[in-house]
Amino acid sequence: MERAREASRREAAAAAERLDVVGALFVLRCRESGDRAEWATDTWEAVGAQVAAALRTSVAMGSSYLRYAMAMRNRLPKVGQAFRAEDIDYRAFQTIVFRTDLITDAEVLAKVDAQLAALLARCPAVTRGRLSVAVDQVVADVDRDVVRRVAEAADGRFVDVDVIADGSGLAALAGSVLATAGRAFDRRLDELANTVCAADPRTREQRRADAVGALVAGSDRLACGCTSADCTAAARSAPSKVVIHVVADQSTVDGTGHTPAVLLGAEGLIPASLIAELAKVATLRPLMRPSGRPESGYAPSAGLAEFVRCRDLTCRARGCDQPAVCCDLDHTVAYGDGGHTHASNLKCLCRKHHLLKTFWGWRDLQLPDGTVIWLLPDGHTYVTTPGSALLFPNLCVPTGELPPIVGTAGKPPRWPSGEDADPCPNPRTKPGESHRHRAPMQSQGTGSRRRRPRRPVRHPGAGNRSRRAAALLAATSLGTCQIPRRIAPRPGPSRSSRGCTDSGTRMGESSMSARPRACVAG
Repeated sequence: MERAREASRREAAAAAERLDVVGALFVLRCRESGDRAEWATDTWEAVGAQVAAALRTSVAMGSSYLRYAMAMRNRLPKVGQAFRAEDIDYRAFQTIVFRTDLITDAEVLAKVDAQLAALLARCPAVTRGRLSVAVDQVVADVDRDVVRRVAEAADGRFVDVDVIADGSGLAALAGSVLATAGRAFDRRLDELANTVCAADPRTREQRRADAVGALVAGSDRLACGCTSADCTAAARSAPSKVVIHVVADQSTVDGTGHTPAVLLGAEGLIPASLIAELAKVATLRPLMRPSGRPESGYAPSAGLAEFVRCRDLTCRARGCDQPAVCCDLDHTVAYGDGGHTHASNLKCLCRKHHLLKTFWGWRDLQLPDGTVIWLLPDGHTYVTTPGSALLFPNLCVPTGELPPIVGTAGKPPRWPSGEDADPCPNPRTKPGESHRHRAPMQSQGTGSRRRRPRRPVRHPGAGNRSRRAAALLAATSLGTCQIPRRIAPRPGPSRSSRGCTDSGTRMGESSMSARPRACVAG
């Protein structure tokens, strides 16, 4: 893996060098012949075509390289330095350029460039989704004119239905709606499309299209298209009401703050101006901080589960953007090994990464602030921080140290080294063999219990977590991702007047019912 990581770094450096050369070529051509903006084929198109010929790619791709080259040279020079330093790759640089492309004020752009460069230096390894959220948050903090642009965009929402005049009997739908309504609509179509039996001859896309008619008619299921007299579709239960989770700061809900909100499972942010309107029709539930004492049972309570999901926002494995609402709640130290059901020992893992931890030797260490340190079978360590660290840093306040955990042999468990880590317990016998041993999906997001005898515990004791974590962080070149705290925690109104939380954060759940209901994010 070290060779692969080194190759990735060289690839990023080569991509940055390529943009440097393309940008220098454009500057040279402008000096030689001027911009020639009035020509049918100006300098930009001439250089783009020359780049395409040299790199054996299309003219459109050559023009794209030129666009990003000039952004690195003129618009975002400090982010460009981070790109040259291999802190980010080409796709991350493209994401940053795209999400800052509408900024026209030079002073605002310079501030955004500086803050993003500082952020990338502290936290270079982020997924595209988390990077998009980080960029949007920086832009919202610096560019107050974004409020006006967002309001103008929201005023332009629409839905058009045009009957196609070709005799096919079809109509085309197009529109721009609020993100919460769009996400709820999308999920509702999926649920209705899944109410038919397996013998239905339609594709998933066709069933979703037909589900629009069922939704308009107020039906709770889609008519099955099979011709079998033994169709089982009618015996299936109707899909439940779609609930959309939105996490927002208390001041944003009250209409006095400017902090954007997060729509769980969606890329980007919801501006504060829209949250105040959504709060009028959504049911609100305050996000309560968990108590310092562990819960007695294996499955966390609803309040604890909501807090963990709001804190993490996504799967906590590096490189995964699976929404927290679709993840299992994993005990970092297994409950069967004495691990506590507590926020300091719970995190969100998608089913894939949950299985990787259970069966493929992935090991993890969790700190009270939600930071997770991963040790992979190849010996490399990686650090991930909760998804709320940038937007809602008050959710990442340490939730308390846990009592020491004693291993099955009566001694404190230890962190596995590369030579004594568990071998792969369930290898495939043939390439391409089907996943016959895939764990069944559970109705609750806490994962499935293991069916085989557990191995001796090899996990650091909870009492030594901070000390052991400090040693691991000192030993790895990655370090902890320290995201600048730009948003101070807001205490919000008192509980007696508003039912506010300790953190001042609320989560709304919008549904497709006549009056949406909401609850605390989790």
